[in-house]
Amino acid sequence: MEAEKWGRRIRAYRKLKGFTQESFAKELGISVSIFGEIERGNRLPDESLVMKIADCLDISIDELSPKEDKVH
Repeated sequence: MEAEKWGRRIRAYRKLKGFTQESFAKELGISVSIFGEIERGNRLPDESLVMKIADCLDISIDELSPKEDKVH
């Protein structure tokens, strides 16, 4: 569940900034298949990769982080 939220947010910001999966994975120094797994929510990015993703997208880690679901 957590990995899916990260993946959706990373994908949305990547597209907003005009990167393809291939170009963004290359920018991060990881394979396209690993990056695809992250975006699909099959793999949770580690802390150092999250920092790199936020840096490449020129946003803060807080902006990139999935927001906690509010319980009513």
